[in-house]
Amino acid sequence: MPSPLPAVIESACGHSRHLRQLLAAHPELLEPTVARLDSPLAREELESWLAVEPLTEDTLKAALRRLKQRAYVRICVRDLAGNAPLAEVTEAMTLIAETAVTNATKVLHEGLATRYGEPRNERGDAQRLSVVGMGKLGGRELNVSSDIDLIFVYPEDGETDGERSISNFEFFGRLGKLLIAAISEMTNDGQVFRVDMRLRPNGDSGPLVCSFDMLENYFFTQGREWERYAWIKARPLTGERHDELEAIRRPFVFRKYLDFGTINAMRDLHAQIRREVAKKDMADNVKLGPGGIREIEFIAQVFQLIRGGRDLSLQIKPTLQVLKLLAEKSQLSRDAEVELATAYDFLRRLEHRLQYLDDAQTHKLPQKAKDRELVAEAMGFTSFEALAMELDDHRQNVSRHFDAVFADPNADNHKLDGIWNHGGDESQSSRHAELAAMGFHDAAAACTRLSAIRAGSRYQQLSDSARGRFDALVPRLIEAASALPDADAALSRGLDLLEAISRRAAYLALLQQYPQSLTKVAQIVGSSAWAANYLNRHPVLLDELLDPRLLEEAHDWTTFRAQLAQTLDEVEPDTERQMDLLREAHHAQVFRLLTQDLSGLLTVEKLADHLSELADIIVDRALILAWRKLATRHLESPRFAVISYGKLGGKELGYASDLDIVYVFDDPAPEAAEIYSRLSTRLNTWLSAQTSAGQLFETDLRLRPNGDSGLVVSSMDAFRKYQFESAWLWEHQALTRARFTAGDPAVGAAFEAIRCEVLRQQRDLGKLRDEVLAMRQKMVDAHGTTGDERTTVFDLKHDPGGLVDVEFLVQYLVLGHAWQYCELTENKGNIALLAMAAARKLIPADLADAVRDAYRDYRRMQHALRLNNQESRVDPALVADKIAAVRGLWNTVFNTD
Repeated sequence: MPSPLPAVIESACGHSRHLRQLLAAHPELLEPTVARLDSPLAREELESWLAVEPLTEDTLKAALRRLKQRAYVRICVRDLAGNAPLAEVTEAMTLIAETAVTNATKVLHEGLATRYGEPRNERGDAQRLSVVGMGKLGGRELNVSSDIDLIFVYPEDGETDGERSISNFEFFGRLGKLLIAAISEMTNDGQVFRVDMRLRPNGDSGPLVCSFDMLENYFFTQGREWERYAWIKARPLTGERHDELEAIRRPFVFRKYLDFGTINAMRDLHAQIRREVAKKDMADNVKLGPGGIREIEFIAQVFQLIRGGRDLSLQIKPTLQVLKLLAEKSQLSRDAEVELATAYDFLRRLEHRLQYLDDAQTHKLPQKAKDRELVAEAMGFTSFEALAMELDDHRQNVSRHFDAVFADPNADNHKLDGIWNHGGDESQSSRHAELAAMGFHDAAAACTRLSAIRAGSRYQQLSDSARGRFDALVPRLIEAASALPDADAALSRGLDLLEAISRRAAYLALLQQYPQSLTKVAQIVGSSAWAANYLNRHPVLLDELLDPRLLEEAHDWTTFRAQLAQTLDEVEPDTERQMDLLREAHHAQVFRLLTQDLSGLLTVEKLADHLSELADIIVDRALILAWRKLATRHLESPRFAVISYGKLGGKELGYASDLDIVYVFDDPAPEAAEIYSRLSTRLNTWLSAQTSAGQLFETDLRLRPNGDSGLVVSSMDAFRKYQFESAWLWEHQALTRARFTAGDPAVGAAFEAIRCEVLRQQRDLGKLRDEVLAMRQKMVDAHGTTGDERTTVFDLKHDPGGLVDVEFLVQYLVLGHAWQYCELTENKGNIALLAMAAARKLIPADLADAVRDAYRDYRRMQHALRLNNQESRVDPALVADKIAAVRGLWNTVFNTD
């Protein structure tokens, strides 16, 4: 080896005996290394080195080893000089492995095909071996002295087409053996990589290769939890038909549901690893020891296994990218992500410096003092003690975050286990007394309910693991309910939920793993019967309770609209999945609003604004998808609009409100009416169909021209003609709250022009008054309280002096005076329109203010009652002043007594 060496290389050799030995044995490596020392290794370089001479079966091994040596020298020197970040080092090592595997597979396949012919399926299609990179190779994270984990698969069985025909299974088995030898066999030039095949189906006892069908069958019948973990990073390096392979891998690794049960499985797997570490005295192992690299990988991958089936963005492979994404999605805190990422970088760089010493696949801190000092110096520390202190800090951080994710919150017995696991009738009285002391008013009913659940067939038929989770949750639910104002309701509704999800192990696992979520469940169901029923129907929403942003007041609907579009486009053209995702996204946002509502963070008006905007977004996206999937389309975008009336039109939507909508189009094409009719039917299905994820909305199309007997969609000309020539007064009343919700804004603008034209007609006020009063009386007769009931019950919506009176007042004022005051046609809501009418001296200002306050109070009261599934009826004495205010304005406007 030339002397003296360039300083940067001499320094690197001082920290790597292997590098010094390699340069001594191959001094020809020095010059090309020095020439390109300022540049990271690139795939094109590696391929060009191999292209110097033709690759054959005879030259393959030597060529690959020279490739590895030449690349290794530059990687090592750049890394030890501090010029290569961790990502460059791991990417460069991955490129070496990929280049070696792909070139070796090609050369060896050609050699076998010359002897036996090309492997083909029954249809005569050529077959190729897919070499699947697992672990760090799959994740593009190879370390500098890594083995490579491989699995060999091929698409279909069949035979080769040569004279000496053999089965595809045998052909690819031979190819696999040759490939392993080409890469891992020790020659005078060393080896390229050690090859580990133990991750293949059935491990060392299984065949070396398998077909896609064999792999799929193995996953379905024998695939274990740890294999799901192993296959997260799987990535085919060679072969074809990778989409078919991915279609086999993805559902095995990533469940469609939220798979919180995987936490227990990975906790058990990690416990096994820790027992091995303790048995083999591996506390100094920076990979497998406490707070090591493996724990960081486990944290990242457990969230991928839990959520990756529902969130495709989490199906990425590199660990640091996963951690960053988890922080963006609030599954990890920003502080946790920074600490874990920093520790990962430190531990991986330390791992590399341990391996640079002798090119050994080691992860243990050295025992010799001299080696310790070399490693510390290579890491930039003045002593090993300083390195050890920094290392301990990182490992403690990792362990803390690992325990936060994987700690078993139910490891200890709960103080209320006795109430649930009672011994028989003799303990009934003590259970009764204990529950009563905790604040349950009807302790006897609670005891009866608990006993009935334990004796019921649903509980008895649970699997052992599910029953264990259920048993752990009930005492904790009792404790959480006891702290609430209505403990009895919270417990009863909470038990309803546990029974409803008892056969969905993932949801039980979620509540078991995250006790704070069970506390939130008790608070929510204890506050609202409607919320309890909503959770029972959509238990997937339990996952939302883990999001720390749940009670944040700000809602970024622009971002939600964009993310929803992206999520739905990712699963195109799967209509069934898109319909489910659309429902799940809507339910999740409704649930977030519900939790904020129950926490007192939203006024009724603000809540209605949010629910209305959410509905607009959902309807618009459903329209886009429905149009995209029409077989016959004459335009890229439909000249079509959805017009909302009623609660959605007035932006007063509630949790369970129907959508009153009308469909219109403005398109001169001859085929337009037929196409938009099909679109309307399809859109209504998207909105109202019941799928496995539930339903979006009940839709009501009866406000369209001619109601149920009319066409499902109207042209703008037909709509205008109907409004001026055939519409009833009540239809014009409804038009006061109508607005464009989704579709083509130009069509929406055309509708708005017609709406304003209709509403701004000058009307005979006397005739208008009589018709409005007659219509109002019909509604009172149909829906109001009757007879003696009126003295004890007041219907907030339908009775005189209630909400509908206010709505009719506003509609009368708009229809009667918009010809003078065009601004009255603005869809600003009843409260704002009352103020506008008062400002224009149409009604007394003091009465307007009183009615506006009454309207707000009525809506708040109605909302509170509906949250507990109660009718909107109250004691008239509670609202006497509000009734008087509304009737006072009514009498003033309509000149009635």
